[in-house]
Amino acid sequence: MSPRPIVAVLAVVIRDGQALLVRRANPPDAGLWGFPGGKIEFGETFLSAAERELREETGVRAEATHVFNAVDVLAHDADGKLEHHFVLIAVECRWLAGEPSAADDALDARWVDLDRMEADLSLSRDVARVARQAAELRHFHLR
Repeated sequence: MSPRPIVAVLAVVIRDGQALLVRRANPPDAGLWGFPGGKIEFGETFLSAAERELREETGVRAEATHVFNAVDVLAHDADGKLEHHFVLIAVECRWLAGEPSAADDALDARWVDLDRMEADLSLSRDVARVARQAAELRHFHLR
């Protein structure tokens, strides 16, 4: 059987002009900041997976409302050979309770100002773009 992409979720939580981000402990992107998330378990919906991963990595509880984007992450080794292919499903989550505390495979977790995230942190690819998109969607839904 040939290798297949690994499907995972990103729990995208926007609150008061800030995005909830974690600093990754494990590859790919170890040390970089991104959204809480991880692999979908067999039989688990992407909405349930987003809520679970968010809770496991940050202790924050949220309601996963809908998918709004998907991102391919292709990781190559030093020789240029493809090592991993992740399909990351961005799920908008509405904050319910809790403040972030790093757990599971996160080194740190915090609320980050949307207009400062690129200047203040080393981000994984597409994080700022996806965060802005989520903020625009949230603003549209709140009207």
